[in-house]
Amino acid sequence: MTNQVKESFIGDAPAPAALAAKVRTLSPSMTRSMQRVAEAVADDPAGCAALTVTGLAELTGTSEATVVRTARLLGYLGYRDLRLALAGLAAHQESGRAPAITTDIAVDDPIADVVAKLAYDEQQTLADTAAGLDTVQLGAAVSAAATARRIDIYGAGASSLVGMDLAQKLLRIGLIAHAHTDPHLAVTNAVQLRSGDVAIAITHSGSTGDVIEPLRVAFDRGATTIAITGRPDGPVSQYADHILTTSTARESELRPAAMSSRTSQLLVVDCLFIGVAQRTYESAAPALAASYEALAHRHTPRRR
Repeated sequence: MTNQVKESFIGDAPAPAALAAKVRTLSPSMTRSMQRVAEAVADDPAGCAALTVTGLAELTGTSEATVVRTARLLGYLGYRDLRLALAGLAAHQESGRAPAITTDIAVDDPIADVVAKLAYDEQQTLADTAAGLDTVQLGAAVSAAATARRIDIYGAGASSLVGMDLAQKLLRIGLIAHAHTDPHLAVTNAVQLRSGDVAIAITHSGSTGDVIEPLRVAFDRGATTIAITGRPDGPVSQYADHILTTSTARESELRPAAMSSRTSQLLVVDCLFIGVAQRTYESAAPALAASYEALAHRHTPRRR
């Protein structure tokens, strides 16, 4: 990741409406004391906005230094700026939007409750991802992919399914795109990349070795590299020119991270694809029409 990108990640304060989403995204990578501060400001923005830095430290059982470090990690210059954002978030919630409340799925939940809880969590995950997605980084990723000679996509497990979805979309608008799920083939293909090519790594944890290795090789070969990850401060960021951050619903025993992360990854993939389709519309539209025509007979019921 370039120094400019790293600086923008640390220095650009999120809008008040995006603060809660950023807390949920970054909380798993924080120390436990910083998590207490982050969770406090996300759960009760109005109450925390009324506290001094000393008051918030006492409330969370931490130190003033921890409060300030947490504020900076969330993108603010200091606690004063975070406090202003908390006041804005409180006003936003009071204007009619209820604060987000997540509930775990229990083993004995009726299926109707399971449907309602999953729907709520997925809506929240999508809203958090949209709120936290850096459109400048997204625009740069779109520009690179729209003009790429070739696009390689790396993913493992559930993320590989998202990678295949993106590759299929890009192929249908006439771009050369391949999703690699075998880590050995991913690396041997990455060796062939060069400037003008694009490599995309999809990893919720930001630390999946089988995904990071081919991205590193692509980065070293001069390809433009993109990371779609829930951990923008993870190891994958070292080899990413552009980072697209995803959010996830809270993980539970019956709903592993793979389920919630895939929801947000698919949204980012759709945003990236639509952006590329817009940039390449003159060639994309005929290619898409041709693919529809080629497959039309497979969707027509056969007469007996």
